[in-house]
Amino acid sequence: MTARIAPLDEPFTRFLELFERAKKEETHDPTAVALATSTMHGRPSLRMVLLKEASFQGFVFYTNYQSRKAAEMEANSQAAMAFYWPVMNVQIRVEGTLDRTSAEESDAYFESRPVGHRLGTWASEQSREIDSAAELARRFEEVEERFKDREVPRPAHWGGYRITPEAIEFWFGRDNRMHERELYTRAGNGWTVRRLQP
Repeated sequence: MTARIAPLDEPFTRFLELFERAKKEETHDPTAVALATSTMHGRPSLRMVLLKEASFQGFVFYTNYQSRKAAEMEANSQAAMAFYWPVMNVQIRVEGTLDRTSAEESDAYFESRPVGHRLGTWASEQSREIDSAAELARRFEEVEERFKDREVPRPAHWGGYRITPEAIEFWFGRDNRMHERELYTRAGNGWTVRRLQP
């Protein structure tokens, strides 16, 4: 297949249509996505995060800015995501560059979270060692008491990241492993689209 040029919104529109379908058809949380980062020396790491926003601007998730993954993202802004929706037999891979969301975006999302989740953000020093689960529970109780009868504000060490894609690949499982793959690669104000063999 000869590469074609697609408009800027095409892969995002396609993703959003599939994402809405996944919300209805998938038995597990379709917002769960594998996020791959690496250190400045190229040592990779991988974990699941939850997608909180998808738009033409990119893909957003939230975390503690003092966590291991945040340290890696600050040192090396290149990252990748992989969605897999088994009921639909669809995989979507995203590669791109990470930037922090604005404080206003992070505030708005933080305020939408359940109170317990907001308290947990204050109680946990994500990725740091702790002696026991009991110690973490004690810290949560202290935070709960601290913010009793008060709004729980977003701590400065917590907020969002947005991955701006440079490449998006759609994979559709087919019989006899004759899977369909289309790779969108950013090209100026649009995308170059190529069909790949399975």
